[in-house]
Amino acid sequence: MPDGLQAYCRECSAEYYRQRQEAKGKKVREKVLVPPGRKRCPQCTVVKPHSDWERSKSSSDGWASYCRACRAKRNEESRLKRQYGLTLAERDAMIASQHGLCVICLNAPAAHVDHCHKTGRVRGVLCFNCNSAIGKLGDDPEAVRRAAAYLEGISWKPILVAPGVYQLPS
Repeated sequence: MPDGLQAYCRECSAEYYRQRQEAKGKKVREKVLVPPGRKRCPQCTVVKPHSDWERSKSSSDGWASYCRACRAKRNEESRLKRQYGLTLAERDAMIASQHGLCVICLNAPAAHVDHCHKTGRVRGVLCFNCNSAIGKLGDDPEAVRRAAAYLEGISWKPILVAPGVYQLPS
């Protein structure tokens, strides 16, 4: 309007907008009254105190869009999809097929996705120690075999057979 005011009040304008969106087949979120010092998470739909939120300079209210718990879950889902091409359900199915245990040590809970660094193919879900051990050995099966032989007490050093002649361990 020329005087800078709308023809209808905010409530009437909001109701008109909601009706128009629903007529188009779109869903409009209901307005929820939130007390001061709290914010409603759109993912879990729980009103939580500001202590459960991260600060954000880019948002109008100064708080992140999602609560810490939902944000962590969304970040984990995004990382799994981006890094390994897996969804949380697929990862959880892999863990369930392993009975929740690491397939190498068989006593720690499986929590870390293991993959081949050359092909990017996901091999399974391991505990932190086994996953990092494989990575430290460079994903090399021969290095793992030598490590197993070393742990079993099999000699890994060249053996002196004659002066200047060494036999390599098999």
